[in-house]
Amino acid sequence: MNIFKNYIKGDKYLWAFIGLLAVFSFLPVYSASSNLVYTVGKGSVVSHMGKHAIFLIVGMLIIVAVQRVNYKYFGGFALIAVIISVGLLAYTLLQGKTIDGANASRWITLPGTSITIQTSTFASMALLIYIARYLTITRNKKISFVSTLLPLFLPMFVIVGLILPANGSTAVILFAMCLVLMFIGGFPIKYLLVIVGVGVLGAGTFIYVALKQPELLPSSRVHTWQSRIENFTNDKGIESYQVHHAKAAINRGGVNGVGPGKSVFKQTLPQSSSDFIFAIIVEEYGIFGAGALIFVYLLILYRITIIATKIHTIFGTLVVCAVGLPVIFQAFINMGVAVNLFPVTGQPLPMISYGGTSMWVTCIAFGIVLSVSRAIMTPEEIKLEERKNTDEVIQDIA
Repeated sequence: MNIFKNYIKGDKYLWAFIGLLAVFSFLPVYSASSNLVYTVGKGSVVSHMGKHAIFLIVGMLIIVAVQRVNYKYFGGFALIAVIISVGLLAYTLLQGKTIDGANASRWITLPGTSITIQTSTFASMALLIYIARYLTITRNKKISFVSTLLPLFLPMFVIVGLILPANGSTAVILFAMCLVLMFIGGFPIKYLLVIVGVGVLGAGTFIYVALKQPELLPSSRVHTWQSRIENFTNDKGIESYQVHHAKAAINRGGVNGVGPGKSVFKQTLPQSSSDFIFAIIVEEYGIFGAGALIFVYLLILYRITIIATKIHTIFGTLVVCAVGLPVIFQAFINMGVAVNLFPVTGQPLPMISYGGTSMWVTCIAFGIVLSVSRAIMTPEEIKLEERKNTDEVIQDIA
């Protein structure tokens, strides 16, 4: 027990909920691994389970490492990460290649390995933390639209713009989270409306050019977005096939589910181990099992809210919102797609879906939230800290 106490710091309840998700993830991934064997064309159920276990172990080590870092340093890290992200996103977008016939302008392959990473996930987190840092620095300053153009709007529109061509859903979600974070940070509403207008105008122009002159934007997936939106309201295309099978799996699960490993639709539902894993969970564990999973995500949201309100610094509050809220937002979008509330977006279920990049970014996010939770002070400790800072100022003046 002492070993765990040395490494598991911060909010114990949040740790418990993260652990629940990690342990539970083995069940649906095990069930969907047979489909992975078929789609990947190699490996076995055991090997894919082993790979998932490695993803989780590495993810937990990431949380342990990140939570030990003073959260105040993450603002500086984000400044560097945003600059690096722009280069990585540009390189990823300009690859112009395919993997197994699919557009690969979302991923890059690490040199000397077969490991692929989705750069947009890292860039999204870096941008949101950067915005939290900027809002903290300008908290007590008079904000003008012109003064925010270079330090705030430019990196936001550059990163969102680089993500948009190959991953529209991630770009839209990131843009929305940027707006939410700026609203929480007290950014003037009139400027937020201007940002929305510029964003809509820019996206509209991009879509128009991609549809009318697709040769100018070879990495664009606008036609895929169009197909998904159209198929959301009719019965055509692969997206409709996915949704029909997901709804059939949910209907088969009913209230109690058919039992662990007894899913039938895991064999016919594309992306049953990632984008549509929630449908397999409902099929096997029923409404009660799915409800329990949703409740765990809500508990995580509750702990994130508690940590954000208890931390005594503005940056602490904003950085928790910047990294914590997107995780919950992504979870409910994934589940909403499975039950046909939203068009297919390609968003995995955090800490549950099979895959390394998304899981590790989620673990970084949880590590940052736990790092902030470690710094929470009691009212008495805050007063003592303020008194100490006042005494230091007086000594400096003297």
